[in-house]
Parts: sequence; structure tokens; C-alpha cells
Amino acid sequence: MPPATTTTAASWPRSFACTSGLAGRIVCGAMLVAAPVLVPGAALAQATDWPAKPVTVVVGYAAGGNTDVMARMASKKLTEDLKQSFVVENRIGAGGALAAAYAAQAAPDGYTLFFAAAPQIAIVPQLQKVNYDPKNDFTPVSVFGTGPFILGINSSIPAKTIAEFVAYAKTRKINYGSSGAGSVAHLAGALFVNRAGLDAVHVPFRGSGQVTAALLGGQIDMFFGNASDLVPQAENGKVTLLGVATPQRMKQLPNVPTIGETYPSTSLESWNGFLVPAKTPPEIIDKLAKHVIAAAKDPATVVQLNALGIEANGTTPEEFAAQINREQPEFDDAIKAAKLQPE
Repeated sequence: MPPATTTTAASWPRSFACTSGLAGRIVCGAMLVAAPVLVPGAALAQATDWPAKPVTVVVGYAAGGNTDVMARMASKKLTEDLKQSFVVENRIGAGGALAAAYAAQAAPDGYTLFFAAAPQIAIVPQLQKVNYDPKNDFTPVSVFGTGPFILGINSSIPAKTIAEFVAYAKTRKINYGSSGAGSVAHLAGALFVNRAGLDAVHVPFRGSGQVTAALLGGQIDMFFGNASDLVPQAENGKVTLLGVATPQRMKQLPNVPTIGETYPSTSLESWNGFLVPAKTPPEIIDKLAKHVIAAAKDPATVVQLNALGIEANGTTPEEFAAQINREQPEFDDAIKAAKLQPE
């Protein structure tokens, strides 16, 4: 295992050597077209025949969570479409860093895939020493689904809009909950508090269920939660939904504005998608991306994801890389707003 490194906030490189990442893959692809003799015929045949044996899909979180559920959903569809087994392997620990390091060091042959969550790329490497480089050790393939974070407040608070809540909150000290320090929910709350100029205390819990219960019980004033946590409570009249931390309004909640409509550049989403070790042959990446996109856009999959409060995606490798590049500055701002320091 290579020595631990601490990555710094940096955008996804737009161009770099043939040996790393998406831009390198594009360069390599051009070289393959221009000079195929540079690549051994056996390697091309191997890429064309992929997958010729079972594929491992590495997940860094426990079975039953959203990331695991999506990984198994996607793997099932890939198994059906490619006539080869895609088997989920849960490697839990260090906030997902153990799984990321394992996937980064796997052979770049398409038989070890990394089903990642945004924190493993955008947050964890900024806060702790990890044995992988999120920029250069992976090539993005496709985002399968994205879980939006929604700002909810207890319905007893006299506010129906973001402006009304900010005015209310500025007259007192408030608190907000999350499922743990450094979680996307924590960072979304911290970024909102910072942009709104509020005096607020973060209260960490051990899971989103506990946070939701605390919100309903009035122990906390606000919570950026998943749709599955907050939408049912809003339908029961116990929670007021004020905004969504997404670039555009959610199709499921068209009347709920984005936070960015009031405070620009306040969008933190938690995507889940496939990455592969850098140097994976472009033929394998393109074939995998094609099938992941098809799986994400399958009508039955869309229904299943929507039931979990997750938006089905299916992006190209280029779109996925651009998304990582675009979102990192906002995650960095949120980390600063939360006053989190690297270990």
C-alpha cells in the first residue's frame, strides 16, 4: 500500500498524461486511433471481450444504506444486460476511505469497479489522510443517482419561506442537526448558516433517523435531510420544506425553491456513481458507461430510485468529470464554513 497522502482542494484536471484520469483517457483514446500499434493486440482483445468473468463492485458503506441499495440495483441490471455477474463487496471503514483505497489500487482491467459516493471524492480526502488520490487514481464513468438534500424546519416555527426563516433565526441562536460531523448534511447546514449570516450550533447525531426525530421533537430547529426523511413528514404537516440544495428545483417538489435562488452557489448534492482505477482501457470505460446510462434511465429503475427520493442520472464520463470539477469549490467552501480542519 502506498504511503498515506493528504490531498488538497483542487479542480479535476482538464488535461494530463495518458496514465491518469478522464482527460488522460481522452488523450489515450486519440493515440489509439492515430497509432494503434502502440497498444498490444492482446490488450485490445481483452477490452473488447470484457466482461469475461465476474466483476466486483466495491462499496464503502454498510449494506442497506442508499449507496449500497443503488450499487445492488445497478449491479443487478448490469448482470442482466452483460450476461456476467456483478457482485457488490462492502468494504467499510474510515468514512469510505478504505474502499476507495482498495479500488484505487486494483488492477485497471475492468474487473474491480468503485461505486462511490460524493464524500469519498470531495470531502474525506480534505479532512483526513487517505491512501488514494481522488483526482489521479480514478477515472469517472457515470453517475447512477443523486440524493438531494432538503432544508426542513419544524412546522411550529412561524416561517414558510427561506427569507422568513432567516428573519426568525436572526432574532435568536438556533441549532441544526446532521448525521455526523463532515457529512453532506452537516456541510449543507454549515454553508447555509454561513451564507445567511446566522448564529447557529451544529448538533451531530448517529443517523438521519435520529436527526429527523429531534427535528419533530423540537430539539433542533433545522435539518438538511434526504427526501425519504423529510418529505413524508412534510406531507403529514409536521415539517415545513423551505428549499433544496440542488442546482435546479426537484421534479418531485416543483414548488420548493432551490437554496441558490436566495443564496447563489449553495448547492451540495450527494451523487453515487461508478469510477474505475486510472489506466483502465477506454474501451472498457465506454462500454461500462453505456450500460450504466441505460440502467439509470430504465423506467423501472427510475421508479425505484424516485421511491427512495433519489434522482436517476446516467451521465457520460465527461459529464461526470465536469461535475466533480464544478462541485469541489462548493464543498471546499462548506468545509471552511463548518470550521473543519484536516487531521
